[in-house]
Amino acid sequence: MICGSIFDLSRHEQRLREIETRLSDTVFWQRNREEATELSQERGLIANELEEWHRYKNDLEEIDILGKLAQEEHDEASRIELNNELSQLEEEIARYELQTLLGEEDDKRNAIMAINAGAGGTEAQDWAEMLFRLYLRWAESRKMKTSIVDYLAGDEAGIKNVTLTVSGPFAYGYLKSEHGVHRMVRVSPFDANQRRHTSFASVSVLPEIEDDITIDINEKDLRIETFRSSGPGGQHVNKTSSAVRIIHLPTNIVVQCQNEKSQHRNKDMALKILRARLYALEKEKQEQEKHLRHRSQKEIAWGSQIRSYTFNPYRLVKDHRTNLEVGDVERVMNGDIDMFIDAYLTWLQD
Repeated sequence: MICGSIFDLSRHEQRLREIETRLSDTVFWQRNREEATELSQERGLIANELEEWHRYKNDLEEIDILGKLAQEEHDEASRIELNNELSQLEEEIARYELQTLLGEEDDKRNAIMAINAGAGGTEAQDWAEMLFRLYLRWAESRKMKTSIVDYLAGDEAGIKNVTLTVSGPFAYGYLKSEHGVHRMVRVSPFDANQRRHTSFASVSVLPEIEDDITIDINEKDLRIETFRSSGPGGQHVNKTSSAVRIIHLPTNIVVQCQNEKSQHRNKDMALKILRARLYALEKEKQEQEKHLRHRSQKEIAWGSQIRSYTFNPYRLVKDHRTNLEVGDVERVMNGDIDMFIDAYLTWLQD
């Protein structure tokens, strides 16, 4: 519940008092105008969180009082209605508590996801498509919008790689927990001998960078290529060279987009992804210098998986960072990963 350990009421109230004390000093405003502006913004955020906390607390107390009255008066209809209201409120509070952990600058942004099948042929490509379906279902449950940027189908089944955007409040903040290598163990439906296979897929998650952050890209550093689209999108996209591939020569980063019918729009989207990649690269350098991410952002390589999904000989999904285990594999594969997101965000606070 919101009165638990995730939302530290006393810490928030103490921080608000500290900020208000500093901001009440006119000399501080005159000498530190930029810092004062930042503190003023922080005060607004904390005040909003405290207002939400008190609203939820009052709603819970009201339901509790009305519930006791309904029980005393043997009003079964009111009791059932209050139980439904309580369930809805608890879901709302759970999401609010999770959001209080999203305090990093980029958490509020949309997300760019790339899923790549590892070695293993059709089995690995099928695994990549299963993960793709999982994230589409998660986004749908959150009423977030998804858009495919680039798509390369597998040779027989599944996908080799797919890039998509996920748009919605705190999309990156939630999905950053999925960044890394995902491992699946199952009896392969593509193996005539019914042998157990281990497959890998990498999931990369970047914040979508908007105009509030400037990333300078020199046109001379880019090699831009066009080609015919091979992904989904109807016959039109395959008739002209509308797909765009951009190579950033200094870093050798390659991005491409082929989902739009217009070459111009594909180029704009590819540049947006390139900006996000360069932004993430710069942030990673800064954070490595400060030793802030060494325990949570392993190199994406086989053997450094963040999560394992076992379908055989037993059924279990285990996150190797938080040690959270869930036995209902179907539930997870249908997009219910909030328990892993919650555990990861809480783990980051330790």
